[in-house]
Formats: sequence, structure tokens, C-alpha cells
Amino acid sequence: MLLLLAGLTAVDAVTTRAACLDAAREAALAAARGGSGSAAGARYAPAGAEVAVSVADDRVTASVRVPVRTFGARLPGLTVSGVAVAAVEPGLPGPVP
Repeated sequence: MLLLLAGLTAVDAVTTRAACLDAAREAALAAARGGSGSAAGARYAPAGAEVAVSVADDRVTASVRVPVRTFGARLPGLTVSGVAVAAVEPGLPGPVP
């Protein structure tokens, strides 16, 4: 039974990580194009996720973190994250975190 719960938790963590990567990518691209990266990331992020966007020189980095619930009381809690980096688009207004 424990292996089943661990397997279900692993599947949930992998699908949540994919959603975090997608949200981070959208946030980085939006910020690099002059839009609000945090708003774009929050729109695609899983419920309860933290979206952080930072700008350094000509790069935008977005990270999305979210706790994943575990199936079963004996399994430890997990936090899944996704990070994406995008180059700032030339000729557009500056990036917005």
C-alpha cells in the first residue's frame, strides 16, 4: 500500500513540476516582452504557487514554487519548482517583473 501511495505522489509531483515549468516559461517570456511577468506566471501556475520574476542585465529569470500534497500520512511533504530564463527583447520597453 505504501508503494502505491508513493507512486501516486510521484505522479502528482511530476505533473505539478510540468505545470510549474510552463508557468515559469510564460512569466519569463511575458516579462522579456515588456509585460507583467508575475501576472502571466500566476495565470498559468498551479493553485497556491509562488511566482518570482527577476531582471538582470539582458536576462529575465522566472521561478515558480508550489508544495505538493502527499498521499499518505507517513510520506514527507514535497516542494516542486520550475525555473525559466529568457533574453530581453530588443527594441521593446524594459522588462517588468
